[in-house]
Amino acid sequence: MTSSAPPGLARFNTADEPGVAALLHEVCASRAWAAAVAAGRPYGSVAALLAAAEDAVAGLTDADLAEAMAGHPPIGRPRPGDATSAREQSGVGEAERAELLELNLAYQERHGHVFLICATGRSGEEMLAALRERIGNDADTERDIVRTELGRINRIRLARLVGDGDEGEEGGQG
Repeated sequence: MTSSAPPGLARFNTADEPGVAALLHEVCASRAWAAAVAAGRPYGSVAALLAAAEDAVAGLTDADLAEAMAGHPPIGRPRPGDATSAREQSGVGEAERAELLELNLAYQERHGHVFLICATGRSGEEMLAALRERIGNDADTERDIVRTELGRINRIRLARLVGDGDEGEEGGQG
């Protein structure tokens, strides 16, 4: 680890197993993803951690991906008391909330899981447009998009966790 690494990376690298598991669960609900990322410690840089996280997302089975998605509330309805969800969904205004919830239910009926999108920097209207576009996707196409969006969310959340401000604000979810 280099001396320029953020202190959060050192804390992450040296956390005990239950501690790192809890930290990683806050980033992604997939136990397989968390185990893969934890197994790579210690990381010499934030970039190495983020690369390992991306590799772990790529290696998720369909069941692992479903477990990860189950940890995300619907866009337009952050979990009460969950500051992360609220921050991630801050681009959703009242005007879009009802339509997002309605379309998310239709999406869930079609795809069997919550609509997942990295909400960082996206307005409610942009998320609505993506939802309208993706609702008709076939299962394989949508699974590929979900994997990409999950990777974006995890990257932003991990960067925030270890104190690397280069990744922007908080990741979003659907």
